[in-house]
Amino acid sequence: MTHRITPDAADRTRQILEDLEAVRENLLALSDDIWRSIDHNDPDALDEGVEFKRAFNAKSAAFDTTATALSALVQQYTQVNLEASESTGTGDRTTNDRIIAELDRETPHSLDEDFTFKRPHGFILDGQAVSGITTWKRMYELICLHLHQRDTAKFLALPTNPDYISSRGNPSFSTKSSELRLATPIAGGVSAEINLSANMIRDLLRRLLATFGIPTANLRIYLRQDRDAGRATDGP
Repeated sequence: MTHRITPDAADRTRQILEDLEAVRENLLALSDDIWRSIDHNDPDALDEGVEFKRAFNAKSAAFDTTATALSALVQQYTQVNLEASESTGTGDRTTNDRIIAELDRETPHSLDEDFTFKRPHGFILDGQAVSGITTWKRMYELICLHLHQRDTAKFLALPTNPDYISSRGNPSFSTKSSELRLATPIAGGVSAEINLSANMIRDLLRRLLATFGIPTANLRIYLRQDRDAGRATDGP
């Protein structure tokens, strides 16, 4: 069942959906932030931190599942699609050049930075540009798709690649979504773990680019805060 809403209501709905995604990602960033602030050389502080992390992770995972389902439900019913704002230059050189020119008015960021409490809105990888994305999750999905297209065999081998299986046996990619905490389908039957903070995605992207033989300099990331600051200075 779907329901068309007015343009103003659609704008409000889109903002709420973006805020919901931001809260989800910020909770993951908060968890990372608190973990780094713990004195790991203090046994009592470390024990308290581990207890906190277990409780936080459980509640955060429950919220993440609910938020993801709620966002999908609202988007389906209202026909407000967060991905509708995206622009991609794939397959169209003129469009690609335009998006690159627009993004290059802003400050490019690299995988050497801390992305805690920051949000992306575009990236350029191997000369292909995408703008209008709203979450790190979506950026990660699109980059994974790019890697699948670049080297399908190597991408399909990721679920069994030991570089993407943690010391506890938790995979970053799998052909069985039940093996992942929060799975998102990519391509070829492979799903990716997406219950990740911005910095966890950053670290995975470093590893993936190395696996696919792509220099990290070939990926430029553009942040929403820079775009919004540019718009503010362009005003009257």
